Amino acid sequence: MKTNFFSWLSSSIRGQEFLYKGITTLFLAAGAVIIMIPLIFMISTSLKDPAQIRSDSNTLIPRKPQTVSISGEPFPLYDVSVDGVKSRMAMLKKLPGGKARFADPANPQHVLELVLKEQIPLYRLDIHWENYPTAITAMPFFRYLLNTLAVTFFGMFGMLFSCSLVAYGFSRFRAPWINVLFLLLLSTIMLPSQVRLIPIYIFFQKLGWVNSLLPLIVPQFFANAYDVFLLRQFFMTIPLEMDEAAKMDGANPLEVLVYILLPQARPALVSVGIFHFLYAWNDFYEPLIFLHSRDTWTLAVGLQTFDALYTVNTHLIMAVSVLMIFPPILLFFFSQKIFTQGVVFSGVKG
Repeated sequence: MKTNFFSWLSSSIRGQEFLYKGITTLFLAAGAVIIMIPLIFMISTSLKDPAQIRSDSNTLIPRKPQTVSISGEPFPLYDVSVDGVKSRMAMLKKLPGGKARFADPANPQHVLELVLKEQIPLYRLDIHWENYPTAITAMPFFRYLLNTLAVTFFGMFGMLFSCSLVAYGFSRFRAPWINVLFLLLLSTIMLPSQVRLIPIYIFFQKLGWVNSLLPLIVPQFFANAYDVFLLRQFFMTIPLEMDEAAKMDGANPLEVLVYILLPQARPALVSVGIFHFLYAWNDFYEPLIFLHSRDTWTLAVGLQTFDALYTVNTHLIMAVSVLMIFPPILLFFFSQKIFTQGVVFSGVKG
């Protein structure tokens, strides 16, 4: 009796766990679909004809009405129903009262007046790949891309170099007031960038760096609190015994960092690198302040200007937007596993 009861209880618990997992998966899938809708709409709009955007913008599929030529003039095709019999007819003219005049393409003299909303318009797939080269040539896209890549990757190198050194010092060295210094460093996160904008701008102006990429790259070689904190927390999960073993083999502190800590901290380095890539790639505020000439603009500033100049050409704006978000999506897609490891600070097992 007890065996039957426990078997029933165990199967009941397993059934409830399966149900909860199924419901959770369903909600996550629904959330993913909702989040993907803007991206799908943007890609769809980038492939549409301007005429469809104006008349049929709510449809995700790029399409065009099917037409048939009657007396040398094109007319849209409809699936019409007459006395229960379906056939394809051309709409000749809309009439008052929600009706329209339809004609048989094979026999144009056969004309009927039918209720328009009861008939089904026919469409064909109409993808405009040429929107992408048109959008690229409408703006100096590759110049903006080169500037953005320079700011992103040179800044990423400087950030990883400086933040690794500072995080190494805070995680491995002991000195008076070191915790106070670390708290002081963390407190800079609460300082809004707008507060320091004017003195920094004046400083770079006196150096002659305004309207160049240097104000966006050089500050990254001076560590920021957010990335230092992430790397320090990861370094602290690596056992000190590994440092001591390296020192016994004659390694100096810099060699310990390069050959012991950095290889172990690869997930954390990739994580902060991705964070910086997304920040620098999408940054609009600082490039807008420091970059004045068109030749020095990044993609974020160039896209905003392109949007202002080509407001009516939604398909071109969406095409450039798709090209801009494609690299971050690819980056996350190929590095999501190691990125997840870095975010959860897995450290060294055992």
